[in-house]
Amino acid sequence: MAKKLLEKKGAIYTEINLASKPELRQEIMQKTKCRTVPQIFIDDLHIGGFDDLYALETTNKLDPLLSSN
Repeated sequence: MAKKLLEKKGAIYTEINLASKPELRQEIMQKTKCRTVPQIFIDDLHIGGFDDLYALETTNKLDPLLSSN
């Protein structure tokens, strides 16, 4: 759902499959304190998961973040 929302917004994103990169999974878990995926970043800003991304969308705060890319 996160990818669909980002695509709808015309955002360019990079998907990283953590299943194939266990060392990166550990790094992300330490950085975000979250164990679930997806973990979404816009530039270096940790957004959280899809619910957090969608909350930004519903409060009209997502577009300004995406336009700063």
